[in-house]
Amino acid sequence: MLDPQAARAALRGNLRLVAGLGVTVTYHQAARGLGLGPPHVIHTVSQLLEGLMDEDAAAGVPFVAALVVSRARGGLPALGFFETAARLGRFKGDPFGEEAIAYHAAELALATAYHAPA
Repeated sequence: MLDPQAARAALRGNLRLVAGLGVTVTYHQAARGLGLGPPHVIHTVSQLLEGLMDEDAAAGVPFVAALVVSRARGGLPALGFFETAARLGRFKGDPFGEEAIAYHAAELALATAYHAPA
């Protein structure tokens, strides 16, 4: 396994390519892109994504993590995405309701436009 900083950099690079395609990926697809296998695959990806969110917040740019969604949440990111966005002062609202859907749609559009390779 890569060290966390290298793993975040690799994940960011993969997600920039995803942004360029204008699509999203699941947590499992993100894990496969890094060559991660069991155990704790989703937990590992979630931790890496939260680290990317910290970096993006510090840089004042859209969350590249918005490109990773959960099949279990109908195309929304996992709860940790909204909790981290709230902790970073970028989301206020119900992570299970319409506010979450609207927030993610807006952040996804911004992230896709911003993070796609030039």
